[in-house]
Amino acid sequence: MNKILFTSESVGPGHPDKICDQISDAILDKCLKNDKNSKVACEVFASNRLIVIGGEITTNAYVDVVKEAWNILIPLGYSESDFTIISNINSQSSDINQAVFKTNNEICAGDQGIVFGYACDETKELMPLPIVLAHKLVQKLEESRKNNEVDWLKSDMKSQVTIDYTNPSKPLIHTMLASVQHSENVNLETIQKFVGSKMIELAKEYNLNTDFKQIVNPSGKFVIGGPIGDTGLTGRKIIVDTYGGYAKHGGGAFSGKDPSKVDRSGSYFARYIAKNIVAAGLAKKCEIQLSFGIGMPEPISISINTFGTSKFSESELIDIVKKHFKLRVNDFIKDLDLFNQEFCKTSTYGHVGREDINVSWEKKDKVLELKVYNNN
Repeated sequence: MNKILFTSESVGPGHPDKICDQISDAILDKCLKNDKNSKVACEVFASNRLIVIGGEITTNAYVDVVKEAWNILIPLGYSESDFTIISNINSQSSDINQAVFKTNNEICAGDQGIVFGYACDETKELMPLPIVLAHKLVQKLEESRKNNEVDWLKSDMKSQVTIDYTNPSKPLIHTMLASVQHSENVNLETIQKFVGSKMIELAKEYNLNTDFKQIVNPSGKFVIGGPIGDTGLTGRKIIVDTYGGYAKHGGGAFSGKDPSKVDRSGSYFARYIAKNIVAAGLAKKCEIQLSFGIGMPEPISISINTFGTSKFSESELIDIVKKHFKLRVNDFIKDLDLFNQEFCKTSTYGHVGREDINVSWEKKDKVLELKVYNNN
């Protein structure tokens, strides 16, 4: 009998793409902290020893974007001699601005597009197990680096977790894989022993099996890392940022974008809806799709898929959602207080399922309202 396997990956904060995401969100946070009306779409490119900060920013705040970049880079182990940083920031298009920000002060969708939110009851985070474990593994390893638990571990790292769903009521870890950047003065056996111990530790925390396959640094040497080893770009880890491939993705990245961009605010709100539906027991799995048109104040469409895990039809669930959630872009921002979030915290270890940081789209404040439908 063939096993039913599913795999998700994550990356650490020193991965070149994640460095770019963090810089983009650090700049966004600084803009919003000093001017809530900031319009930000910030992109970062990092290759070899050059970092370019670009995009469109319109703000009354003074933001030293180069300084914000160093605030990310230095804790990752870099020094100011490692990179040349260039800023090439433009202002937001006046055409886009007039479409998004109406004279009645209502914020409308900043672009057309589709977004997805998802939740399931596999984990306490109401997230798929593979992506949760993949995030937790790199998070453990990064904490070990920051705490100087070992002196050879660097910040560029990747993880990959394969789960065996052959018995869906009792998923098992099939394989854990990690590739970690390291200094020259350590052998592969030492790396494998240390990282393997973190894998076992993580499995035990989730009350899962420990007899899985461990793969650590299969390429052997991984000394050259970060942007010096590989090019990085904002928005290239959108599957890592969400559900690890377990649920759909609309294609738009989150980092560096202010809340008027529905790629970000719409995705967060869709997750908020899906999480409350699952937490209330209306479904075991729930995927929400929202679609938007530029300059339009509310979604063009909403669809819900519960994969046969709900007693309610899609039409019934849509009616429930419309009754209990405000579905205008302006309300996404207000109800989730998106102008007062620290977005840089979300740019590593995923934007959703984050119980380790206080983000508004993970709240379960609609659960009691929704639970009443279980009695009907």
